[in-house]
This record gives sequence, structure tokens and C-alpha cells, in this order.
Amino acid sequence: MDLIHPNCINTPSFSAKNHRLLRSILQTKSNDRFSSIAPAAAAASSSPQNSRNGTLTTSRRIRTTSELVGKSSDAMEQLDIERGVCVPFRKYTPQTVRNKVLETRGTTLSLMLRGVEIVWNLGFYWSSLVYDYLVGRDKEVVPYRARQLRNLLCDLGPSFIKAGQVLANRPDIIREDYMSELCILQDDVPPFPNEVAFKIIEEDLGQPLEAVFSQISSQTIAAASLGQVYRATLLDTGEDVAIKVLRPEIEPIIYRDLFLFRTLASFLNGISLQKLGCNAELIVDEFGEKLLEELDYTLEARNIEDFLENFKDDPTVKIPRVYKKLCGSRVIVMEWIDGIRCTNPKAIKEAGIDVDGFLTVGVSAALRQLLEFGLFHGDPHPGNIFAMQDGRIAYVDFGNVAVLSQQNKQILIDAVVHAVNEDYAEMANDFTRLGFLARGTDVSPIVPALEAIWQNSAGKGLSDFNFRSVTGKFNQLVYNYPIRIPERFSLVIRSLLTQEGICFTLKPDFKFLEVAYPYVAKRLLTDPNPALRERLIQVLFKDSVFQWKRLENLIVLAKENVTKMSSNPALQVKNTQNSRNGQAQRKLDLTDTIRDGARLFFVDEGIRRQLLLALTEDSKLHIEELVDVYRLVEDQIDMPSVAVEVARDIPNVIRDFMLSWSDKVLYDR
Repeated sequence: MDLIHPNCINTPSFSAKNHRLLRSILQTKSNDRFSSIAPAAAAASSSPQNSRNGTLTTSRRIRTTSELVGKSSDAMEQLDIERGVCVPFRKYTPQTVRNKVLETRGTTLSLMLRGVEIVWNLGFYWSSLVYDYLVGRDKEVVPYRARQLRNLLCDLGPSFIKAGQVLANRPDIIREDYMSELCILQDDVPPFPNEVAFKIIEEDLGQPLEAVFSQISSQTIAAASLGQVYRATLLDTGEDVAIKVLRPEIEPIIYRDLFLFRTLASFLNGISLQKLGCNAELIVDEFGEKLLEELDYTLEARNIEDFLENFKDDPTVKIPRVYKKLCGSRVIVMEWIDGIRCTNPKAIKEAGIDVDGFLTVGVSAALRQLLEFGLFHGDPHPGNIFAMQDGRIAYVDFGNVAVLSQQNKQILIDAVVHAVNEDYAEMANDFTRLGFLARGTDVSPIVPALEAIWQNSAGKGLSDFNFRSVTGKFNQLVYNYPIRIPERFSLVIRSLLTQEGICFTLKPDFKFLEVAYPYVAKRLLTDPNPALRERLIQVLFKDSVFQWKRLENLIVLAKENVTKMSSNPALQVKNTQNSRNGQAQRKLDLTDTIRDGARLFFVDEGIRRQLLLALTEDSKLHIEELVDVYRLVEDQIDMPSVAVEVARDIPNVIRDFMLSWSDKVLYDR
């Protein structure tokens, strides 16, 4: 009987309508699509002090703040606060949904009939689970009931198919054995008739198919919960394109289901607050907001343009071009990707593609999306990822895209740093800041569980570490404690697990972290973001003691990342075209790191003291360790270029030093 948490369905939300105008106003240096929200609200959600006031027991009892309980709009406000982003334009609000479904007597009657259909079908299924439990066979029939649930969701339509896809990645809501069965919904959804699809294409294009395309496939290339894809050839240019078409008459059904979901959620708020530490209406609002955005293909076209912009200087990643003049709210036409889907690993190997190089590029691209851009593909299943003959990785299907604010990205990096430093109390506080735990929750009971999960997994080393083993243990944690996984992070988890699964399919002995760690090491050492410089310092100092071995490991891993990436055929072609840039690609460029380090040494008294203590700790000069570090980087550093950069930065160093000195004088007075 322990099938589902007393909760509803949850997906990430991000209003992308008119986002280009908004981004031009609010864009930050970190390439976020939205700026942080008001500092007071952000501080309220992320303050470490706010995570120590409540109580938490293993019986999943929780005390939360009053902001989570109020009016229906409070759920939307809470979403904005925990995301750390400003969303002024919304396609979804509870009031909008209500107005749509209660607009006329006809829509109200349709809503009632839909409610009866849902209650009848789900009620019959639930009664079967109760019967299984009463007769004591609930465990032995799990595989059958899981298949029955998947088929039931397909019968109930797009909203429930989408909900099933979401539940397939929500260990805080549903059991793991049911999650495995629901994963089938991500790839196996029945298509709708071609005649209906072709009529929708003609209506959106405003002209017959033969006036635009010289040919179009008679069978769907792929079918999903909200739409399906055909292959066609443009009449004017002869280019092959992919046509994605929205399912017919889907929007009224979605609105009715969202209204019913939220009505049910209003009765479950108390249980949800106790079990997951959040309002059930908030979870439905996340789901509804994202679902309505996916119904508008003009938003997907904008997502593609954003990915194109992010990867424009990366020759190892292919993003399809979108034909904006042929796109509408129900149809999107994009460049056809001539590659091999990751659903066919045998074909990839037979094509002679360098599997190691391809997997390295894929992991690096995924981490760039997550930690650098804050805009990442939310559904990278094998059917959406292609291996190209020239070594590139290609992505398709950008309807499910999630966004992390600059604040969220920094907290994620903080969590990595805290994991490296084995600071599990701060890791637990990071969960509160990210929205996994309600503000005011006492994190102390979770700390030992986090420590056990990480030490048992990380203790095996990079060769045996995998995300799936960690996730399995984490699933038990979130199911036993009042932890809610915000949907944007459930997408992150799913994305990492899916891509790790692709890696294992192509190469069973592939070590995901052996690629991920070098990328993170390279970013810490070379990224120009000042915030990452601070994290680098935190990694290098533990309990005020400088970690020389850790610095050496970071350099070795970073060099390894550069070596693996530079061997990719697509990157080698670009390097041939631009030999100067090619030399930079084959070396670990530490110029900015050295320049910034020199500036910090002269300007920041605290850093200067720490570094001097590092060189003289234990009453000895650590010349040998310094020489070892230099030997690791001497072949990577162009000393004349570094000297020029440092010399150019001298005026800035002097200015910062004078400002720091004047502030100190004023403060002392």
C-alpha cells in the first residue's frame, strides 16, 4: 500500500514568455536568463540562520513558517523566492486556470464529466491496491500494478502521461519499483493520426504542405506526451527538417486536469506540509506552470535560440537551427540532425566514432549547461541525443528546459565544496537554501544520513563511484524525511542519471566522475567568475590548513580534461583553422587564475596571511611542495603572456589596494 506519498505531482517552472525583453533588462554577467529577485527575499530564503529553528524527527514531523500556508497566491510567491528569480510574465496562474474551466456552462459541464472519469478510473485502481494490501499480496503483484498504472495514465490522456513522466523521477513521492515502470512513458507514447497532424501543420503555416515541403514522412519519427515528429524536405532549399506537431485539442484537457489537480491539492495541504515540508498547491503550480509553457512551441523555438547562443563557440556541440518563419504555437520546424541516436549504441560503434571522446564531450556539455549557463536540457534521454560522425554531440527536443538562477548555481558549487571538505552540516544547510527542506527546519538529524551516503559512495574512489548508487541511497533519505525535491532539481538528477546510463550503455566500464571531476577542477582553476575563485580558496584550505595535495590533484585532473577534450575531431578541425587558438585549447590556461591570485595576495590581507601561513606552517618553508606544484604547470604556462597580463593589471591592483587600505583606516577609526 505504500505506493505514493500524500502529495501531488511536481515539475519545474519557468515563465519564458517575452523572456527576450526581460533578459535585456535583467541579464546578469553570468548569462542567466533572469536576475535574482529582491535581495531581502533572496536573503530570507538562503540565510543559514533560517535553517536551525524548527524541529525534525524520523517520524517525518516538521514545523514550517507561516508563509507556506496562506492564500493560493502564496504558493507562486514561494516558488519565486526559492528559485531566486524574477518572473513577471506568467502563462500559468491558478486564477487563469479557474477562469478557463468555469468560463461557460459548457466548460463547467466538461469539467464535471472529466472529474467523474478521473475519479472512477483512479478510484478503481486504488481499490485494487487496497484489496492487495488486505489479502497480503501487495508486494508480489507490484510489477503488474506498476504496468497497470502506466496503462491507466496513457488512457487518461496527456496531462496524466506527463504526470507519469514526472513521477518517474520523484523518489520523494513514489516508490522506486513504480518509477522504473513509469520511465517507459518517456519513450513509448501512442501517436495520433497523420491526417490530423498534417491539418494542424497547414493551419499553422497558412498554406498547403506541398507549397512548403517537397516530401514528408508517412510515419512519425517519434511520439511524445504532447506532440510528435515528422521528417520533411523544404521545397525551396532542399534542406531536410524535423517538424514537431502538438497533439490536437490538448489545451482544454490540460486546463481541466490542472484545475482538478489543484482542487485536490487544497485538501492535502496539511498532509503535504507534514510529510514534505511544503504546500501541495505549490507542487501543482510547479507542474502546471511548466506544462502550459510546453504547450506553446514558440517558447521552444526561443529555447533553441538560447542554446545556440550558449554553445556558439563550442565546436563539440551541435544544436539544430530553427526556422522561425515556419514556426507557430502548435508547429515548430528545425534543422534535421544527421547523426546516430544513442538508442543505437551498436551503430555508433560500427560507425567508427571515438566513444571515449564522444562521452567526454557529452559529460562536459551537460556540466556546462548546469554549472555555467544555468540553462539545461531537462529530458536528455537516449532518443534526444545524437552522436555525429565528426565527434560532436547533438541535442534535440527543447520543450522541457529548466533554469537555475545564479544563486542556485553558486549554492550547488558550495555543496560540492562542502562535500569535498566533508562539511556535512553545511551540506544540509545547502539543501535548505535550494528548497529541498522548508525554512525553519532543524537539519541536525539529516547530517549523519548525508555523511553515511557520501562517505560510503566516495570512499570507493572514482573508479567505482556512480550516480545511480548515490541516488538509490538518496531516494531512501528523501522518502524517510520531510524532503521535497524541487522539480528543477529533479530534472538535474534525471539528466545526470540518464546521461550516466547512456555512458554505461556505450561503454560499460565508463567512469562518469573520471570525466566530471576533471571538468569541475578545470572550472575552479580557470573560470573568470570571482565567485569560483572564492570556492577554490575554500577547497584549498581545510581547518585553516593549506591542502597541497588537493591543489596538485586539481591541476592533474584539469590537465586531464584539457587533454581529453583536445583529442576530439571536431575541436581538432577548429584548431587547424585557428592554430593560435588551437595551442590554447591544448593547454591549461591559468593566466587569469595567476593574475587574480597575485591581485588577491596584494589586496586581501586575510588571503595574504593564509598563503604566508601555508608556506611556513609547522615552522618550515614548504619549498618542496611549491616546486612540485610548479613542475605540474610549467609546461602549461606561457610566462611572457602571464607577465604581460599581470603588468596590465598593476593599476587595478594599486587602486584596489588603496581602497582596501582606506576602508581599513576608516573602519579602525
